[in-house]
Parts: sequence; C-alpha cells; structure tokens
Amino acid sequence: MIAYGLPQLLWVGLGGFLGSVGRFVMAGMINRFSPALGFPLGTLTVNVLGCLAIGLLHSLAETRSWLGPETRIFLFIGVLGGFTTYSTFGFESLTLLKDGAILKASANIILHVFVGLAAVWLGDFLGRL
Repeated sequence: MIAYGLPQLLWVGLGGFLGSVGRFVMAGMINRFSPALGFPLGTLTVNVLGCLAIGLLHSLAETRSWLGPETRIFLFIGVLGGFTTYSTFGFESLTLLKDGAILKASANIILHVFVGLAAVWLGDFLGRL
C-alpha cells in the first residue's frame, strides 16, 4: 500500500478543485452557446480537451523530463482528474495498447463504456423505486 502524505493530498485537492471549477465553467459556457444541438457538447469538449492535455503533458514529462512528482500529482490526478476522469481512462487505454496488451485495452474500453452505461441505467432505475 502506498502511503500519501499531507502535501500530496493537498496538491490533489487543490488541483481537483481547480479542475472541477474549470469543467463546470467551460462545459456550462459551451452548452449555453449550443442549446439547439440537443447534444452535450460541453461534456464532449471537456473530455476531449482533458485527453489532449493528459497526452501532451505526459509526453512532455517523459521525453523532456519536465514536471516533477509534485507537479504531476497536481496536474494529472488533481486538475485533470477534477476536469475529467475520461482523460485518465483514455490515457490508461492508450498505455495498454502501447504495451501490446490489446485484450486488456479492449476490455478496459468495453467495460468502461458498457458497464458505465449499465451502472447509470441501474442507478436511475433504483432512484425511481
């Protein structure tokens, strides 16, 4: 088990706050300007931007040795985790694919999408009982 200290928890908490506020503001603004679409464009935009950001930041961190451990915790887990966990899902799926674990990557993608949708349906169903 990994032990986390108070400084790491504070960085994650601060980043999560900023990411969540960013998601709320950005998705809300986009949805306000596109109500006629009848499509959650704000959520899609936030999720795609989160995926772009985690891919770019991870690449910069790995190839150029940018971003120390505290900054990674703040940005990856805190900010991007608060902004969208979809970015983590995308990153983990891509990592599995890059590692040649195609079956695991496929299972990760299928389970997240279909089990996630089933869980939303179940939660909605239970909430209506």
